Amino acid sequence: MLDISKDIQSLTAFRRKPAQFMKRLKKTKRPVVLTINGKAAAIVQDAESYQRLLDIAAKADVLEAIRQGMDDIAHGRTKPAREVFAWLRKKYGIRH
Repeated sequence: MLDISKDIQSLTAFRRKPAQFMKRLKKTKRPVVLTINGKAAAIVQDAESYQRLLDIAAKADVLEAIRQGMDDIAHGRTKPAREVFAWLRKKYGIRH
């Protein structure tokens, strides 16, 4: 969860004390929103938290692909593998 009083900082403040920011990032595992002229410009987070975010996104992609496949099966948008392989053999002139 973002703590507005601590997790939104200016880029200037970050540049002045980068080691302090990195220590806090590692300790809290919360990202920091860096602003330029009062507007959000970048998000900084520790590498471990970023990797965890990538892993969650990858898992969500896999789960969505499975959901779509199950929906295709439920709505008859699939063909038996035998038919598909026979079609491929015919199309590309592959003999058994």
